[in-house]
Amino acid sequence: MYLWIKALHIVFIASWFAGLFYLPRIFVNLAQETNPAALDRLLGMGRRLYRFTTILMVPALALGIWLWLGYGIRGGWLHAKLALVILAIGYHHACGSLLKKFERGANARSHKWYRYFNEVPVLLLLAIVILVVVKPF
Repeated sequence: MYLWIKALHIVFIASWFAGLFYLPRIFVNLAQETNPAALDRLLGMGRRLYRFTTILMVPALALGIWLWLGYGIRGGWLHAKLALVILAIGYHHACGSLLKKFERGANARSHKWYRYFNEVPVLLLLAIVILVVVKPF
């Protein structure tokens, strides 16, 4: 059963992060766009992606908790991983907050800022995978 749970956890994590990779790219386009029709289309895309990404996050986290508590996974690497997972959850919610600002027309950031913001989940995923595979401590 452990391997099935682990496999599903990996699939949901990959899917969740795919949304975290793409949503800020939508923000880059929103920050540059001036055409009202294009803005509405991008906002719709952002809303749907954020909802879907949130749905994917829930089983990813639930399966991770199941692996942790159900199989007694331990180690210092796990504490570091859990801290990064908390940062990923915070990043996810920050994306939701930024999307709401775009919906209100209250975005105050440039497309360049969003290009840098878009790199955060890449770094988080890289660090998490290294911790899980290498288990450096």
